[in-house]
Amino acid sequence: MQNPSAQDDQQTVVNNRPVYIPSNRSANLPPAPTMPNTPPVQQGYYNQTLPPAPSLQESAARERMRRRRVNSRSKGGEWAWVVIAAAIFGIVMVMGLSGFILLRASQSTQEVMPTAVIALPTPIEVANASGLQTGQQITLSDGRNLTLSAWDGQSRFTVLIVGLDRRPGETGLAYRTDTMMLVSIDPTTKTLGILSIPRDLFVSIPGYSEPQRINTPMVLGELQRPGYGPDLMQQTVQYNFGIRVHDYVAIDFNTFITIVDAVGGIDLDVPYAISDTSYPDMNYGYDPFYIKAGLQHLDGKTALKYARTRHGDSDFNRAERQQAVLYAIRDRVLSLNMMPQLIAQSPTIWNAISSGVSTGLTFDQIIQLVWYLKDVDKANIKTGVVDNTYTM
Repeated sequence: MQNPSAQDDQQTVVNNRPVYIPSNRSANLPPAPTMPNTPPVQQGYYNQTLPPAPSLQESAARERMRRRRVNSRSKGGEWAWVVIAAAIFGIVMVMGLSGFILLRASQSTQEVMPTAVIALPTPIEVANASGLQTGQQITLSDGRNLTLSAWDGQSRFTVLIVGLDRRPGETGLAYRTDTMMLVSIDPTTKTLGILSIPRDLFVSIPGYSEPQRINTPMVLGELQRPGYGPDLMQQTVQYNFGIRVHDYVAIDFNTFITIVDAVGGIDLDVPYAISDTSYPDMNYGYDPFYIKAGLQHLDGKTALKYARTRHGDSDFNRAERQQAVLYAIRDRVLSLNMMPQLIAQSPTIWNAISSGVSTGLTFDQIIQLVWYLKDVDKANIKTGVVDNTYTM
């Protein structure tokens, strides 16, 4: 009998739509739901353009890209990123870069992501510093040597970047996802796509018969079994959109603030003034937010408010603002040539933010992705928002 760890990802078909389940996790997952109350799927997007099952040749690479789970990090601190975003949140988060430069490390004990008190090194503008080159060896702040190499993937790679609605003093992953973005890299065309998903979108969740908001799978999964939240979240996106999701990045509010402050703030051209008297504070009260139109320099707290406010417009406009913030983080890092500094200081940065970030990506994978993404031309970055013109 073949070793399960050597098998490729499995497909569980639910109402004619495949839900991809990584082979190393499938043993503990609940059986495929029958979802009797869900109407049959009509012929269309799902049945015609779903991605094929991965090949065995791709499996080993995907297994490496996915290794490292939320609740099984080894203690040693293997590093950081500025999302992909920062990726954001991200590649993230959060945009290709915000999420990917300050991201994560391995730790062995079960981690519930407590809110951290963060003290990052003072940002240094290094616009005139010598740049780094592929193949160059650099010494990280923890004394380790790293040889720079770009990601060499041959097929599309997609990461789900989410922001957790978790406040200071709160721990764990059982929180709604306040922000959701799919960041997809296509190495054949050297393009990057970012798709924002509104948090109030009602979708089908594998294992549940009634439609629920797309920001709830993380909570439902964690309540069902600690550590299952990220899996259920990824499965839900795959199930409803027919998009293969290879990994995820989750980041909380405080860490996002830290990422923006770490790069010295961001510059944004605000298209119209915003006055939100009902903006929520970190203690479930209110913290009125106002920003005028025009070019603004935002610190971390203000950038978070700008990205999260919905007062006066829709969740779709909110998603567009979040993408603008990610672009601003990316532009800040690249315009000041901060990449050498951020990569060299990644272990130090990681120690400051690791409690607020969760991902399945390894340190080396993130560095490679960041190094690859820095050369993606802005004209080749396409963004979109799932709005009221989209039909599920």
